[in-house]
Order: sequence, then structure tokens, then C-alpha cells
Amino acid sequence: MENTSAKRPVHVGHNIQKFRLIRGYSQAGLAHMLEEKMGRTVSQQLISDIEDRETVEDEELLKKIAEILEVTPEALRNLDFDAAINIIGNTFTNNDYSYQQFATHIHNEQTHNNPLDKLIELFEKEKAELKAEIERLKKKRK
Repeated sequence: MENTSAKRPVHVGHNIQKFRLIRGYSQAGLAHMLEEKMGRTVSQQLISDIEDRETVEDEELLKKIAEILEVTPEALRNLDFDAAINIIGNTFTNNDYSYQQFATHIHNEQTHNNPLDKLIELFEKEKAELKAEIERLKKKRK
């Protein structure tokens, strides 16, 4: 049976935003670093505009942003964070039962901090912020 569901395109701007946040950079900070690399003025608003774009046609710009974020341009163009999180969530199993006993003991002693939970929390926060921004822009347009 053939898979008829259409794969949604990767949103390059969202990937730039996610990697920027993972690196702990603000839009203004990324703009400043990009300005130094490109030798021309780059504003925070330009970074905001880029993050809103589904694609980035300027290959040189994408390459410079990728260098700053310490990823490849291909990662920015092709990585689907949502699919990656779903794959990790749906395929991760731990059959090491000795670890489970140890983890239960540690959990009783202290709060368990899973880095994947932090990443998911970050994505959920960003998703909510993006929805709020979209609503704000829609209201502004009216």
C-alpha cells in the first residue's frame, strides 16, 4: 500500500530560529554576528523576517547563518524537528532493567532532569509564542 500523505516542506526560518534558541542567541545577537561576517548592516528585524520565511533563497546568507549556528546549510534546509522528536519518542526503549532500578532510586532522591524533556519544553514554548505572534499580527492587520 502506497503512502498517500503529503510530506510538508521543512520551514527553514523555523529551523534557524530553533538552532538560534538552542545556542542561546537573541535575534539582535545573531544580527550582530551576521553583520560582522557579512561586512554589512544586518538588523534584528531582518533576522525576524528570515525566521518567518519558509525558504531562504540567498545561499551566501544561509551559509553565513549556518556557520554562526554551527550547523550545515543542509541541516537548516532539511531537518524536520517535529519528525525527529516523534521518531525519538516512538522508538526509544530502554531494556536495561538494572538501570530502571537505579533510576527509580535516584528519582526518589532528586528530581529527574531529562535533556529531551527540556528540548520538547523549549519547542512547545516556541510553538506557543509563534501562535501568539501570529494572532498579534492578524489583529494588527485588521
